[in-house]
Amino acid sequence: MAATTSRTLELLSLLQSHRHWTARELVDRLDVSDRTLRRDVERLRELGYGIESLRGSAGGYRLEAGTGLPPLLLTDDEGVAIAVGLRSQATAGLRGAEHTTLSALAKIEQVLPAALRRRIEALQSHAAVGTGGVGSARSARPSPEIDSELLGLLALACRDSERLRFRYTDAAGEASARVVEPYRLVPVARRWYLLAFDRDRDDWRTFRLDRMSEPFQTRVNFAPRPMTDDEARERVEHALRWRERGVSARVVAAIPREDLVAHLGWYGRDVVEIDAGHCAWPLEADAVENLVMALMWMPRGVEYRVEGSPEVLAFLAEQASRFAAAAPAAAPAPAPSAGA
Repeated sequence: MAATTSRTLELLSLLQSHRHWTARELVDRLDVSDRTLRRDVERLRELGYGIESLRGSAGGYRLEAGTGLPPLLLTDDEGVAIAVGLRSQATAGLRGAEHTTLSALAKIEQVLPAALRRRIEALQSHAAVGTGGVGSARSARPSPEIDSELLGLLALACRDSERLRFRYTDAAGEASARVVEPYRLVPVARRWYLLAFDRDRDDWRTFRLDRMSEPFQTRVNFAPRPMTDDEARERVEHALRWRERGVSARVVAAIPREDLVAHLGWYGRDVVEIDAGHCAWPLEADAVENLVMALMWMPRGVEYRVEGSPEVLAFLAEQASRFAAAAPAAAPAPAPSAGA
């Protein structure tokens, strides 16, 4: 009986997702006989669903037009997609959109399973959707694919103030483990970002969802700081604006990570280990001059190299020549005095 019910619901789901199905298509999709298909169609009709039978070479089945919409059968991914789409539409600036789309979402939520409804409610309350911002929503660049399960998990963690652990790969390809206190999900210019407080770095950080992996729910709660949707969006957009006009480089140094961190103090919070005797220090600044200034903080006697854009490396070579020219020629050592 359970298999029969499951198959009947699958048939209903197929009829809702497609305007017209031939009998052969349904038989193949459900892996049943023609007789079983006809019996399942009759069972749905007995339940009140208007299903029209079409004869001839193009014959098959379809839901009758003009009747009430039957209950929706949604997968978890479909439910999350609808929630995100309607939430975005509500704030898209279209006249009357906010009332109609949010009322539609409320009606859909009434017939969703409790677990899926919980994920969608979390998305509604902790996704700071808005218009404008850095870049354009009509940007020609392709949108990176986002796992809807990850989106739902992050929304729940934001709503429940639950710490998260995950792996993150930055723009330079460096992977690191992060422990964060998540606050808001913010879509900007066709990408999703998580605004969170990074506990190891003791500062706010913005993470692109398509660069996150291996999320782990710690079941540890934190006391959230006050944060509105507008404040979250402004933090994310400010971070993105800074990155767009900023420059970056990486210093690879022949020194153990713990020694360089001890030397740099708070400024060494992003240093990562390469091996027992080498580490990498990522640098970011709003101008190449300010980035190169940070090299003065490297410990004396430690060998290192700089990896960066041609602009950074060219500026560094230019400054090296200027420093060499500015230094006076070394005076010869004084001759030892007589009788010494």
